[in-house]
Amino acid sequence: MTIREIIKLPDPVLRQTSTEIETVDDDVRRLLDDMLATMYDAPGIGLAAVQIGIPKRIITIDASSRSAEEDEDPGPESEAARPDGPLFLVNPVIVSLSDERSTYEEGCLSIPEYFAEVERPAEVQVEYVDYHGKKQELKADGLLATCIQHEVDHLNGVLFIDYLSKLKRDLVVRKFTKAEKERRRKSG
Repeated sequence: MTIREIIKLPDPVLRQTSTEIETVDDDVRRLLDDMLATMYDAPGIGLAAVQIGIPKRIITIDASSRSAEEDEDPGPESEAARPDGPLFLVNPVIVSLSDERSTYEEGCLSIPEYFAEVERPAEVQVEYVDYHGKKQELKADGLLATCIQHEVDHLNGVLFIDYLSKLKRDLVVRKFTKAEKERRRKSG
């Protein structure tokens, strides 16, 4: 497994729409393994391939370590899945979203050290192809539902800051653009 470099805002690659994967083969599985290692190293709970410069519809997620402790009130047992360990989603498609909403403080490995509350549907149902090339369907709630929506947004060129007011979003983009110019000035 190789730790890959995570692309940061304002890199325009983050705004690209990712393309589908034809088949899950050994190359795709190696990429999934690298993505998982990169995500854990960062550390994070989700990573889309576009965040490492590969605009393909691939996501890794592992919200299992945080979902129980960060869900403020998980309530009674729901039908939604709470998988233990990592999820590998190839060509994920959200097929349904609940009307009920929930708010989580989100962050992003491509927008380091910036966090903001984002309201999203509380439950999500997603179809995808797994690590072994098998079609799967998953219903999720809580932190996992938020994470799936956040990562699928990446595949469509959408960042969590797009859910903020224009003023807040513009401030974040300006901050990261200025930091990138300063980094280039010092290195070049």
